[in-house]
Amino acid sequence: MFLVTADEMQRMDRATIDSFGIPGRVLMENAGRGATAFFLEAFHRDHPGAVGIVAGRGNNGGDGFVMARYLHQNGIRTTVFLLSQRDRIKGNAAANLKLLDAMGVPVVELADAAAFESSKLLMRHQHTWIDAILGTGLSSDVRGFFRTIIEFINRQVRPVFAVDIASGLNSDTGRVCGACIQAAATATFGFAKVGHLCYPGRTFTGQLKIIDIGIPKHLAAKTSCRQHLITPGTLKNGIPQRSATAHKGHTGHLLILAGSPGKTGAAALTGAAAMRTGAGLVTLGIPKSLNPVLETMVTEAMTVGLPETADGALDESAHESVISLMEGKRCLAIGPGLGTHASTGRLVGRLIEESPVPLVIDADGLNLIAAEPSVLSRRRSPIVLTPHPGEMASLSGHSTADIQDDRIGHARAFAERHQVHLVLKGAATVVARPDGTVFVNATGNPGMAAGGMGDVLTGLIAGLVTQGMEASAAAQTGVYLHGMAADRMAKKKAPVGYLATEVIDTLPEAMHELLTGGDHLLWPERDILLYPTGQSGK
Repeated sequence: MFLVTADEMQRMDRATIDSFGIPGRVLMENAGRGATAFFLEAFHRDHPGAVGIVAGRGNNGGDGFVMARYLHQNGIRTTVFLLSQRDRIKGNAAANLKLLDAMGVPVVELADAAAFESSKLLMRHQHTWIDAILGTGLSSDVRGFFRTIIEFINRQVRPVFAVDIASGLNSDTGRVCGACIQAAATATFGFAKVGHLCYPGRTFTGQLKIIDIGIPKHLAAKTSCRQHLITPGTLKNGIPQRSATAHKGHTGHLLILAGSPGKTGAAALTGAAAMRTGAGLVTLGIPKSLNPVLETMVTEAMTVGLPETADGALDESAHESVISLMEGKRCLAIGPGLGTHASTGRLVGRLIEESPVPLVIDADGLNLIAAEPSVLSRRRSPIVLTPHPGEMASLSGHSTADIQDDRIGHARAFAERHQVHLVLKGAATVVARPDGTVFVNATGNPGMAAGGMGDVLTGLIAGLVTQGMEASAAAQTGVYLHGMAADRMAKKKAPVGYLATEVIDTLPEAMHELLTGGDHLLWPERDILLYPTGQSGK
């Protein structure tokens, strides 16, 4: 399903008007009417009483004017608080404002701080708010009078319904621009925006519904939209299916290089996750002194002790052994618990250049290549990198705060520059392809902030690649299943405190549910409800 930026949405609006002959006023009417239907369905039944619509002077305010008209026609006491002088309203918004006057809908001008002060008492008597202030075009921080209004509405602790996007939210990144309306629900138009699904934007969006306002669906592809939401329907057909005569040789053999003193658990978790995902065989390549320990920790996976340094890390001299081990393997996973010894780093660099099979690199594998990420351009095979924001900062040379401010932008830039598949972990994990196409994941929960979860994801993605999935598809499916399994654990046990091993044990159930369930998107744990409207992203 497409996720669009503000610029992409504007271009689609313009193409709909210019190429298809649908007037802008019709689009505004459709938007206001559809948003009103959602408002009545999601809000008014539980929060009856007076409705205050706070509106700016642009098209977002115009959508609010249409809503005011429909609410008035439904017998709901509605007041519009206009953050402008009337004579500054232009175009389709002005036409809809005149209709309110003709119908007798109260419109209170709040053009400045003095007018606001004199209207505060009336504003405090509104039971529900509709935010139609700023819309999707915001890029700079909200300041002055508008910020005062936004903070006032948030302090009322009344339910707020946002028109298109919560005012103060950057629709391209999900970043809060100084101050932001805390919406309990949002009606957005045509397509979901990137900022609705990326944090912190998701926490300010509330329930989200996409309103079809008449924009032809194919325009998103024609506009070269490169952001998508990962949905069950796009994953099902790519998951490897087994014939009745399948055996472990058919389902692939994975080699994992992992572990160092004190970090044997990472290797064990990665191997177990790959097996639970369906990999036929898994071999753990570990420092030889750790072999007795790992043999007692794993049952289904095999272990091979490899040459090590004096302090127990994988040594560069293991190179020939690893190359020999890769014979007959379909994927090489590197990194969990591997340590950052310089000799191990040289080994990892050589394997990246020489591996004949796809690689999945995580954790210390990423830390080892951070000093020279250019090694990625010398690879022979596809690579999936799975950094968390801190590791991404080391790889890219940016700060962690910068990464978090624009997760999609940084993931896309790195994937394009180094021609890799990149999984930027965290809330709303981002998967970026070498061509710059980006996928946003919506499964998962805060309980995943615990040791071992990243090792599980590494094994999950590598296990899917081992079974024959292409790297990008494996990354998307892996992050979705990872979060889905954790969501099941949060519901079954508790929101916090479940373990990585428990997520591993839940993977088969999650995969079965993904294969057999409907293409629905329902995440009540995060107060996000996305109503699909038949859109698809190819």
